[in-house]
Amino acid sequence: MAHTDRTHRTNRTDPAMRRVLRREIAGTIALLADEHDFHTMRRYRSFTFHDHAAYLRQVEAVLRTRAAEGTHTTLALFDPAEYAAFCSTTGIDPDTPSSRSRFTAELSATGPTVPYDGRPLADLLPALIDAAVRQATWEYTTTLLARLGSCALCGEDIGRSAFTRATALLTRVLDTAPPGNRHLVCSVSGTPEHLAAVLHTDQDTAGTPQLDEAEALEFTSVLALGLATHSPGGLVIRTSAPGTPDRVYGWRLHRYGLAPLTAAEVFDAYCTDADSGDLISPESDVDYCEPPDLGEDPPTTEHRH
Repeated sequence: MAHTDRTHRTNRTDPAMRRVLRREIAGTIALLADEHDFHTMRRYRSFTFHDHAAYLRQVEAVLRTRAAEGTHTTLALFDPAEYAAFCSTTGIDPDTPSSRSRFTAELSATGPTVPYDGRPLADLLPALIDAAVRQATWEYTTTLLARLGSCALCGEDIGRSAFTRATALLTRVLDTAPPGNRHLVCSVSGTPEHLAAVLHTDQDTAGTPQLDEAEALEFTSVLALGLATHSPGGLVIRTSAPGTPDRVYGWRLHRYGLAPLTAAEVFDAYCTDADSGDLISPESDVDYCEPPDLGEDPPTTEHRH
């Protein structure tokens, strides 16, 4: 009888225990953020959604429900082309929900994700897309850097050396910047594509820059590729602090280093539309100025392919 009662009590608590366990399980939802990608997935019979807007509403409802239950969820981008390649490589049938779940699990481990924090999808999607672009840029630039091989003069790995050089230059740029928040843009052309990377840094109470590691890796790799390939490019920084005008200054890539831009060159860069070439009215309370001295001489040697 005691055994029967104990079994009854255990069975009676099983659903409650499972609910507790579900709250302990983190999950990832791979999202078809682009309508074109959504329609591409409709070629699979097991993908039963018909309307992209309705699909996004249902995803958001699931996210809110999971959050209300105390369950942590991250979002990833579902790319149909990558999914098809994954299924081909692994030899699984792409037209099954289990295959999509397996691909999503792979994304959660290797791809960019953002946590669901209660904000609407319309606010989260740009952050997710930015994360995907950052990773794609980093993968592209590191691949190109790896292909550069060794220096014909000294035998040193050109890509690795350029990344080290770019890291040192970025450190000097941040160290010499005035206190406050910083917004940096690095652009490189002819590598063979035009590349751009953005880096945001804030300062903690001790004045130490706080930056996103993924942003920093992408930024440094783009700068390194420009240095290694001797491509046209530049680095511009905007600093902001309470009670003072924003300051904007920058450098051009030159001789495996950075050469300062004049205040007029910075003004022209910021006040000219990149597409049309038309002048843009300058912002108020912004100083366009020359950069501080980075405290280094140009390198005496440059790597050769």
